[in-house]
Amino acid sequence: MAQVNIKINGYTYTVGCEDGQEGHLRGLAEGIDRRIQDIKKQMGPQGPNTEGRALMYAALMLADEVHDLRLDLDQVRAEGGGDAGAERVAALADGLIDLAHRIETVAEQLERH
Repeated sequence: MAQVNIKINGYTYTVGCEDGQEGHLRGLAEGIDRRIQDIKKQMGPQGPNTEGRALMYAALMLADEVHDLRLDLDQVRAEGGGDAGAERVAALADGLIDLAHRIETVAEQLERH
């Protein structure tokens, strides 16, 4: 298992990932960091727990994106597409579930720090 240093909202975290997935994990972290920076600009100066609120909003935004993708998948399923389409939809659904689990894992790790 590889160890990767990622930086989110000015904090560096060391997280584990499968060998070969280091770049992907860094990309995910960069996306989360961009969202947090955008959120912080929109929120303006805040009181205590600004970090937690920014992470919470970023998680909600990512969850909303996953939700929209699931709705798109449901629409594709409803339209049919034969066996090949069903296999493609199943693979995409599995990918979404995996993505959701990864997001939850990163959020849990960040929450501990």
